[in-house]
Amino acid sequence: MTLSTSILLIIALAPLAGCLLAGFLGKAIGRAGAHGATILGVAVSCALSFWVLYQLVWGGAPVYNQNVYTWFEIGRFSASVGFLVDRLTAMMMVVVTFVSLLVHVYTIGYMADDDGYQRFFSYISLFTFSMLMLVMSNNFMQLFFGWEAVGLVSYLLIGFWYKRPTAIFANLKAFLVNRVGDFGFLLGIAAVLYFLGTLDYGTAFASAGSLVGRTLQVTQNTHWDAATVICVLLFIGAMGKSAQVPLHVWLPDSMEGPTPISALIHAATMVTAGIFMVARMSPLYELSDGALSFVMVIGATGALFTGLIGIVQNDIKRVVAYSTLSQLGYMTVALGVSAYAGAVFHLMTHAFFKALLFLGAGSVIIAMHHEQDMRYMGGLRKYMPVTWITMWIGSLALVAIPFTSGFYSKDAIIEAVGASHRWGSGYAYFCVLAGAFVTALYTFRQMYLTFHGKERFVVVHDHGHGRHAHDHAHGHAAAHGHGGADAAVSPEEHPSDEPGHGEPGVLHHPPKESPWVVTLPLVLLAIPSLLVGFLTVGPVLFGGWFGQAVRVEEANDVLGELAREFHGATAMALHGFWSLPFGLVVLAFAITTYIYLFNPALAGRIKRALKPLYVVLDRKYWFDTVYFAVFARGGVALGRALWKGGDAAVIDGALVNGSAGLVERIAAGMRRLQSGYLYHYAVAMILGLVLLLGGYWLIGQNGQ
Repeated sequence: MTLSTSILLIIALAPLAGCLLAGFLGKAIGRAGAHGATILGVAVSCALSFWVLYQLVWGGAPVYNQNVYTWFEIGRFSASVGFLVDRLTAMMMVVVTFVSLLVHVYTIGYMADDDGYQRFFSYISLFTFSMLMLVMSNNFMQLFFGWEAVGLVSYLLIGFWYKRPTAIFANLKAFLVNRVGDFGFLLGIAAVLYFLGTLDYGTAFASAGSLVGRTLQVTQNTHWDAATVICVLLFIGAMGKSAQVPLHVWLPDSMEGPTPISALIHAATMVTAGIFMVARMSPLYELSDGALSFVMVIGATGALFTGLIGIVQNDIKRVVAYSTLSQLGYMTVALGVSAYAGAVFHLMTHAFFKALLFLGAGSVIIAMHHEQDMRYMGGLRKYMPVTWITMWIGSLALVAIPFTSGFYSKDAIIEAVGASHRWGSGYAYFCVLAGAFVTALYTFRQMYLTFHGKERFVVVHDHGHGRHAHDHAHGHAAAHGHGGADAAVSPEEHPSDEPGHGEPGVLHHPPKESPWVVTLPLVLLAIPSLLVGFLTVGPVLFGGWFGQAVRVEEANDVLGELAREFHGATAMALHGFWSLPFGLVVLAFAITTYIYLFNPALAGRIKRALKPLYVVLDRKYWFDTVYFAVFARGGVALGRALWKGGDAAVIDGALVNGSAGLVERIAAGMRRLQSGYLYHYAVAMILGLVLLLGGYWLIGQNGQ
């Protein structure tokens, strides 16, 4: 059976139809109509995506690669809208639509009181359409369209609460940082067209071998390898979209958007677009060891050092955000050691448990009346049992406890890096090992501060005499934002950083479990967070499941080496209990359990003893400071200098105003010659004739 073009068009366009209905007819159809239309569109897309995956894996359907519409033609070059649907694409389609569907349902409860209800549903449905166009494309031009579309929708969603200055700052920051990456990405696409003469995936990959030995002349004596140039430029685009160091600074601030956005865009789908793109371009990347080493080192740096920042965060969403940065680093490291299947496998498992953690954090935020500082929480497990259990499942998957989905994908990446001999693999192996310990530290700390220990909030029933308490609680909500926090509250704003020693948060009602539209997505995400890795690790990682969608040179096939030691999912998990990464997780568990359950005062003493390190992490290595001082203020200063010294003085002053003044002065002089007297004109004519004859005579003399 072959895949139908009409089915694929429905998958891509159904979310767009829901977006248009909710966006343009939102007031007419109301809230129920808006979420009904968008959920129906995404549900149809999700169901058909599962059907496509079934047909490719079990139905014997061949890979679909066809153009469905000619966009434009310029000479010999044409751009088309088309679909390439293989197993890699089908898996991404399922992940995008499934997570998106659950986020849509969750949003009904989370955004129930928001005035922009219909607009929000329109945006998230538009995002789903954009992401599908990206992953289903069969050419670089359509890929770039989807790439920019998800960036645009991300900008709209981060700044969804546009009346809040911090939200506007955050979405502008995301937009500008991604433009830096997208500039490199566009140059990479141009380089593909220059060297290979096509933007079609199939044609480009088939002729990729022609890049061997070809160079790009930069200066008279400098030549760069063509494949390396293409791959590095394309990866710069991935660095922006997938938040890799040093273009990672936008993602933590994107928490200013509502929590469903954090789960949908900044954990499960959009930030993984760069990972998907590099895996799709594996035929090109396999031609350049230099580019792959660059990818690996960047990913390893992010895996460890952005994770370290998560240890000092107190905002519940920010901890998960820095966890996302770290896990994206793991995926990038896998790409760098040619373990493309491992990177995409971790992309899939991470989508489930990270969306679960973000939505679980949103459930906590709802219960805490939009308080997001974990130092004002504690003891929530008895109030929110479903959220507590599901978030523990997501946390165990994140720290890679054997038998969870996160274990199978993350442990395979660590082992693949250890088996690699590529330049930089030693550094990368240290980073991913240390990252396992760091991940466990901030994850268990988050769970203990949120759900365990004593309650660090008070419930004040306001019966007309609790105005101070009401204002106090409102101040907390305002400081942290409705569903999107600013940076974690600085230590100076609290009497102490120790749990239980700060001023308690004030609530007007006891925390309670979230409604079913919030908890049902948590349960449905918890299931694959536990099981999908166990069920799929064999074929996906070691069975060549992706086929020709992912190409690896035999000398680079580290997963092939690991496959010889793979004896089933159960044996792999049992062996994992004796591995070094699991030992580091157990050590982190023991440390955090002792500190946050038995000796909370120790946290403050450790912070004071390690204050220089704490300051470095709290300031996020001063990336934001440097970028703001050098690039933001420097750019403004340069612009003003160019305006005053160039535009105002030269262009406006000399060229525009100067030429206008010169014309005016010449015209004023000419006006004096227009006296209106006939004899003046006669004299002028005689003088002109004399000059003309004299000039003619001189020319004749010179000619002789």
